[in-house]
This record gives sequence, C-alpha cells and structure tokens, in this order.
Amino acid sequence: MSTLKRKFAARLVFFSGFFIMILGISFLLGVLEGTSRISVFFAFLLVVSGAVFAFFAVKLNKRPVYLFFTSLFMMTGLFLFLSALGVIDLPVVRAWPLLSVFSGLALLPMGWRRYGALRKTYLVPSCAFVALGCIFLVFSLRIVPFSFHQFISTWWPAIFLFGGLTLVLISLGSRRGE
Repeated sequence: MSTLKRKFAARLVFFSGFFIMILGISFLLGVLEGTSRISVFFAFLLVVSGAVFAFFAVKLNKRPVYLFFTSLFMMTGLFLFLSALGVIDLPVVRAWPLLSVFSGLALLPMGWRRYGALRKTYLVPSCAFVALGCIFLVFSLRIVPFSFHQFISTWWPAIFLFGGLTLVLISLGSRRGE
C-alpha cells in the first residue's frame, strides 16, 4: 500500500473511532437522563458535522466558509444537546431565534480567518444577526407583555429611522477612507 493510502486509512479509522466513541457517550448520557435518543442523536450529528467542517477548514481546503459552518453547527449542536439533557430548560420551539444569534457569532471566525482581523464587512452583519436574534428572542420567550405584531404595528416608523441612520453612518465611514 502506498504512503498516501495508509495515511488516508489511518485518518478514516481515527475519525470512525472518534465518531463511534462520541455517539456512545451521547447515547449513554441520553439514557442516563431519560431523554429522547432521537434528540440526542440529532444534536450529536450537528456537533459531528461541525467537527467535519473544522477538519475541512484546517486540513483540506482552508476556506473561511468552513469555519462558519463549524461554528454554527457546533453551537447549535451543543445547545440542542444541553437542551435534550435538561441542563438548559428552554424548549427548542421557543428558542428558534438563537439560530440567528449563532449565525451572527459564526460570522466572526469566518471574517477573522479571511482577513486576519475583524473587518466591518463581517462585523456589521454579525452584529445585525445577533441583534435581530435577541429582539426575536425577547418576543419568543414572552419577556415583554405584548406580541411582535403589536410592536411592529406601533413602532414601524422606527425601521425607517434605523435604516436611514445606518445608511448615514455607512456613508460617513466610507468618506473617511477616501
């Protein structure tokens, strides 16, 4: 067998063993806590998918988009795993805005890898996703006594205000660079 085939076989065996070991730990924790095996398995698949994308980001392709998927899948899988075990007492149905927060946070390592520093091309969308997720989370968890529909029907002009302010700030920021 050639050296390349041996390295590939060794990596395949390592990752297969690691996958099976983590799967066993996940099922063991799920059985011990009396949780659903399906929810633990789904969380496990997300974490493993994140690990696969991390491998792609570091070893194979080194593309920044793989870091985005790594971060997103790892955070989502960890949240679902802790939710399935009952560590986080938050139903997934009400926690859906966390996907927006996780997406915003996952943009940061992607931008860092691409440019070697935080740039506004990734920082602004990241902050927007996090802010939007937090706003939706407030309504989803019913922290405020009114619904999102009531909020929008009353405060819809604020969308124009913030949109215009954002455009003015972007315009001022781009003039400094000239």
